[in-house]
Amino acid sequence: MKLGMVGLPNVGKSTLFNALTNAGAESANYPFCTIEPNVGVVSVPDKRLDKLAEMYNPKKFSPAVLEFVDIAGLVKGASKGEGLGNKFLQNIRDVDAIVHVVRCFEDTDVIHVEGSIDALRDIETINLELILADIEILERRIAKTQKAAKADKKLLGEVQFLEALRDHLEEGKSARSFPFTEDQLASLHDTPLLSNKPVIYAANMSEDDFVGGYENNAEYQKVKKLAEEENSQVLPICAKIEEDLADMDDADKKEFLADLHLEESGLSRIIREGYALLGLISFLTAGSDDVHAWTITRGTKAPKAAGKIHTDFEKGFIRAEVVSFDDLIACGTMAAAREKGLVRLEGKEYVMQDGDIVTFRFNV
Repeated sequence: MKLGMVGLPNVGKSTLFNALTNAGAESANYPFCTIEPNVGVVSVPDKRLDKLAEMYNPKKFSPAVLEFVDIAGLVKGASKGEGLGNKFLQNIRDVDAIVHVVRCFEDTDVIHVEGSIDALRDIETINLELILADIEILERRIAKTQKAAKADKKLLGEVQFLEALRDHLEEGKSARSFPFTEDQLASLHDTPLLSNKPVIYAANMSEDDFVGGYENNAEYQKVKKLAEEENSQVLPICAKIEEDLADMDDADKKEFLADLHLEESGLSRIIREGYALLGLISFLTAGSDDVHAWTITRGTKAPKAAGKIHTDFEKGFIRAEVVSFDDLIACGTMAAAREKGLVRLEGKEYVMQDGDIVTFRFNV
């Protein structure tokens, strides 16, 4: 999973990126301090994998990973190349989903590029630039499809759809809010629209607001309402708290979170929301050599899941030996799970489930 972190300059984006990844991206109180996209790869916390490591004591421990890309801030006119717009737009095309950091706190020491705090205005600024870039792409595709439709009348329906989508965007609405059919979405596979990418709004607020009751933060409430309207996610977060957590060991983190009456870090919450937003799950492989988590899309069948490990596994797939994580832990050993008939043999049509522990049988 690859998440692109975006936001106007000085909203706390790079501070949050640094805290989540410990990647050390430069953070400063002026626009465009992030010139090139910084990339941080973090392990996805999974208590199931930890438990399997205790059981097998493997030579190698391989959690799933999440890639954060800290993308340079932008200003009005980015779609026309203002600021670092062109770089921003290209880099954002390559991510699976967007973490849009929105400033929901006042601080006279941190200059806001617009001179005041207004979460919805800031969101609109970035969304509009994405929409304008999408309109430009659609115009080119419409012209191309209209030309082809002169020879193939079947394409007239596609022209009508593309024009309806363009009109929707011209009203200032993101592609995310367009009522696509499955066929229409499939037809856009080679036309990746920026404003159609799934979004998590990270509502960055002060420590006092976050710990004292973020539901009382008026800017957060505005972002929450917007997210509900466009079927996005919103995540209240405090970059300062995440920054403090980044320098602590696990024991201190646990104590610090408990003192703040928090159950988990912002990183864990972003990962959870990201998995849900993109419809992702994990299956596991376990043995003395390696305990490994593999990320797949919900609904993936066994052969394709096997292909995540190696293409030969998919090509020569015979069957999958599957036991659920809960069943294995309850039994204590794989041998005990087999004795109880809890290790199942599944074929090519088996749909993988979150937490499946699998051994793939194949022949190439």
